[in-house]
Amino acid sequence: MKHITAPERAAASAQACELLNQQKVWQEAGSILFYCALRDELDLSALRKEALLQGKRVALPRFVAEDNRYEACDIANFDEKLASGRFGILEPDSDAPVCSLNQLDLVLVPGLAFDASGRRLGRGKGFYDRLLYDVRGAKCGVAFDHQIQAELPVEPHDIVLDYLLTQTRWVNTGLGTALK
Repeated sequence: MKHITAPERAAASAQACELLNQQKVWQEAGSILFYCALRDELDLSALRKEALLQGKRVALPRFVAEDNRYEACDIANFDEKLASGRFGILEPDSDAPVCSLNQLDLVLVPGLAFDASGRRLGRGKGFYDRLLYDVRGAKCGVAFDHQIQAELPVEPHDIVLDYLLTQTRWVNTGLGTALK
């Protein structure tokens, strides 16, 4: 994995936000599931704030330990209280209302690597694949340019993404279905 400095990450994140903001799928989305970025991921939090200001429904993932899965939770404002979750990722606290996955118009998905066919390599536990299985809206992988690979291996449970966003590219994969 290529090391990204904080200034490089900030610049790439700003570019990715600008590029996503130009896309029809973003403009038409009324409800969006974001993620809280780790240090090695593009940070789209500026768009989270913009989405709230535009009146869009904004959600973030929260880990449910009892079920060993993530759920989507509504965020009412940008200053919403977030806490460090099971994996050290910021997430809504237990008071945040749950948002039905089939009501999401757009889900922004982090990962370790992606390919142009919409395949994603996650962190190895399958949490996002399980979360994405019930999403009817568009699924968009978010990554730095260097995370896009020629081809990734596929497993039966893998969910193929509809779009990929990097700091310089917007890719419509034309697929977006569970591999079976």
